[in-house]
Amino acid sequence: MTSQDADRPEVAGTSRRSKITPEREQEFFDAVLDQLRSCGYDAVTMEGIAASTRCSKSTLYRQWKTKPQFVAAALRSNRRVRFTDIDTGSLAEDLRQVAAAAGEGAGKDTGLLQALGHAVMEDPELKCALREALVEPEIAALRAILARGVARGEVPAGHPALEYVPAQLFGMLRMRPVLEGEQADAAYLVRFVEAVVLPALGLP
Repeated sequence: MTSQDADRPEVAGTSRRSKITPEREQEFFDAVLDQLRSCGYDAVTMEGIAASTRCSKSTLYRQWKTKPQFVAAALRSNRRVRFTDIDTGSLAEDLRQVAAAAGEGAGKDTGLLQALGHAVMEDPELKCALREALVEPEIAALRAILARGVARGEVPAGHPALEYVPAQLFGMLRMRPVLEGEQADAAYLVRFVEAVVLPALGLP
């Protein structure tokens, strides 16, 4: 029996989806994300979310038939792009602001990634939802910032370091807690950009 099967009620939730308000739905999603960060994926159950949000378990199963579907929906509800409005006219300054913005949310994002690390490798839907919520939008925004720097002539279009900037920033967010036991906060990421990313791009 899989963990997904164990978290399924005896009667499958095949009835019509309940009508719940967007506000109530977001309350469920927030509870899922909070429990993921604090307890890890395996510890999250439909029963636990139902208890913490004071709803019936059957309500959750009518909306989302399995825990992976529920978690994936919660991840997609959390989709946001922090870098879209960053455009100072200077690529170096844009990257400093990207680093600061990424560092401000480091604790929440890193905790969520770590909580889902093993589960996303086994469930394609979870993996897709995680990428849609936390990875692809911000990488797209960062690549747009880099493209503007290229268009302004600050960095040559074929510069070999350009393709590695997202991996450098997001990799540092994920790995500093593992390597040093501390979050890659805003101050740390700005120093990283100034010491590693800007020199690699030939920027002051």
